[in-house]
Amino acid sequence: MGDQVRHSDLWYLTTGLPEDIEKLKWYGDFDRAEKVINMRLEKDIPEALRKRLELERWMLRRLPQEYVYTEKEALEQLQDTLTGVTERELEQLRDEGAAEWIYVRGQVRYKDNFLENILKTRTELWPRLKDPSRVEGRIRGNRLLDETIGAMKEKGGLAYRMRVRVCLKMDKGAGDTGKLVKVHLPVPVEQGQMKHVKLLETSVEPVCVAPADYPQRTVYMEAVPQREQEFWVEYELENHTGYVDLERESGRREETACTRFTQEQPPHICFTPYLRNLTEQAVGGETDPLKRARKIYDYITTHVMYSFVRQYSTIANLPEYMAAGLKGDCGIYALLFINMCRIAEIPARWQSGLYATPLDIGCHDWAQFYVEPFGWLYADCSFGGAAYRAGAMERWNFYFGNLDPFRIVLCTEFQHEFQPSKTFMREDPYDNQVGEAEYEDRELESGEYSTMQQVVEMEEIPLEI
Repeated sequence: MGDQVRHSDLWYLTTGLPEDIEKLKWYGDFDRAEKVINMRLEKDIPEALRKRLELERWMLRRLPQEYVYTEKEALEQLQDTLTGVTERELEQLRDEGAAEWIYVRGQVRYKDNFLENILKTRTELWPRLKDPSRVEGRIRGNRLLDETIGAMKEKGGLAYRMRVRVCLKMDKGAGDTGKLVKVHLPVPVEQGQMKHVKLLETSVEPVCVAPADYPQRTVYMEAVPQREQEFWVEYELENHTGYVDLERESGRREETACTRFTQEQPPHICFTPYLRNLTEQAVGGETDPLKRARKIYDYITTHVMYSFVRQYSTIANLPEYMAAGLKGDCGIYALLFINMCRIAEIPARWQSGLYATPLDIGCHDWAQFYVEPFGWLYADCSFGGAAYRAGAMERWNFYFGNLDPFRIVLCTEFQHEFQPSKTFMREDPYDNQVGEAEYEDRELESGEYSTMQQVVEMEEIPLEI
């Protein structure tokens, strides 16, 4: 099956599924759903439907992997974490969309990180924590952001030099097969706020390093690994992020917008009737592009609740998933903003990578939009939404137009191929922040390797704009 699904096939997710397969899928009868798909594929069916069914079969094998906890197990975890938890409260959190779940063979199963999601998004539960230290990192992180925003406004921006190591480690079973493994590790794109990017060391001599401005830049390596072998790359970069005061009449245009940043990009950036209607509702009769973009930002950040979601590769239309369910993670926030901006005739594009501070490092996605006279500006609806829910209005306003300097940009386009491209479908076919691997003859799934990112050094430096 792996040799039938390609990155170029993703467009076919715009084709609807037959209703009987949808019924089996959402009841959680994945084996029967695959059986029905195989029966359909043996028939003379339209090419678009054939490709869609092949993609669905690939997705069905991945979908239940993240939903590991029974209702009893989920309740026990919640009761171990918070005081006074009842079965009814867990059901309420599920109905509110705070505890992600699906049916597996007709039984409710909760996602592997459902508890982390509840703690991240339901701050009103924090006083009931049995171990308050579980949220101290989030409190310190918000304090750092508020201090950073104040410093950026005072100094006109901030800059940091960072040294980072990213690693992909084979597990015991996958790393001792004697097969050649092909590894793609993400490295920074030298563009915009990213300057003076240097590749310092690698564990294996690279076969290829993508150009400095390549939209999803990677270091590509090949080796027959030893047991639990680590593939790693260490790099240095500088992030120079200026502060833009949107109240000023004049701006600083760095480049012109490209017409492709106003176009559809199936399957996820699509001007569907629902998203057109939502955009019209959000922007109303406003004609000024900056104010139109702000209205889109305001709608998303005040109406959508942050939520961890399953793998993007198992969701057929990410912006509509968020717009209908009013929940999603940072990448879907960015995609919905981009989609609505493009519908509103405002050029918008993708950025993603790592959020790296002196406290922590992790994956993150955000967006850019283009308006005169400023040129390309930032919008982080995820951070903005969190600020709005916390009542941090200065931070909420900051993340429309501006960005903190703690970003490592690894991707500047969504759904872009690697250089060289993978033979088999990627674990994440849309974005790349942690790395990917494959054998010559099949995919390597996420459970067969682990990934890690580490800030080795970080220091503030003079700002260059």
